[in-house]
Amino acid sequence: MKLYYTPGACSLAGHIVAAEGKLALELEKVDLKSHTTETGADYYQVNPKGYVPALRLDDGALLTENGAILPFLGDKAGSMPEGIDRYHALEWIAFINSEIHKSFGPLFQGGDGEAAAKAKEKIRGRLKLVEEKLSGEYLMGGSFTPPDAYLFVMLRWCEKFGIDLSGLAGLADFRKLMFARVGVAKALKEEGL
Repeated sequence: MKLYYTPGACSLAGHIVAAEGKLALELEKVDLKSHTTETGADYYQVNPKGYVPALRLDDGALLTENGAILPFLGDKAGSMPEGIDRYHALEWIAFINSEIHKSFGPLFQGGDGEAAAKAKEKIRGRLKLVEEKLSGEYLMGGSFTPPDAYLFVMLRWCEKFGIDLSGLAGLADFRKLMFARVGVAKALKEEGL
């Protein structure tokens, strides 16, 4: 499998899930400004959407979007829950994607002033809800699952954009726990972070 990624982007979540599961993963870095890969390929030819992540499967098929890639890699890695817990994990991935990830848009577009302040307020509010719902060390309790990788990336972005997470001790503990994981360290190192 080949993961098309940009260092520190949301593609890091899939990279972490694969690293945690010791999955063999070829990496190809994408420059999102020029839409070219590190081998010089036109990234739009890989993924017409033009953004990461994209996962080229061994049979040549392509998956895009964290909502598909994270469960797929989690299934391969053995970290995706079964039964009703599977649907709760999918629920977390969907929430992180639509309510947290999307809210960073104005910040990545260089917005400042009122737009940036509103985005930061919304993100903090959504993360406060996550804090209230943490059911243990991880989102799904005592074990790492794919939504944990996605949440970790969002918390890294909060640091990047100076979003105040004071008073959210559960998220601070979660972040420390994630930094201590071998797969997280491996993915960060491979992306040069």
